[in-house]
Amino acid sequence: MRVEILHIDDCPNTAKAGDAARAALDAIGLADIAVEFVLLTTPEAARETPFAGSPTIAADGRDLFPSDGATESLACRVYPTPSGLAGVPTVEQLVEALRGRASGS
Repeated sequence: MRVEILHIDDCPNTAKAGDAARAALDAIGLADIAVEFVLLTTPEAARETPFAGSPTIAADGRDLFPSDGATESLACRVYPTPSGLAGVPTVEQLVEALRGRASGS
């Protein structure tokens, strides 16, 4: 599995997304999988990815939290979490999404 954090420059949630993805991978026994950071600097680069705002967390080229929000706009993203909208999903949400990807869902 390949896990990427697709982000724009100066995104305040990039590091948090990477930390949460790392914690989720560790929690499900996938500590050997790297979390890669992909900086998107142009609308064209965003269009070529599953980008839905910064940060987008993708596994094997697919947004872990798919929505109708795919965009080429270099903008921020929010995620619905149990405590309201946030700049990153919770570790628990990532665990669930990554388990789904690992099992082929």
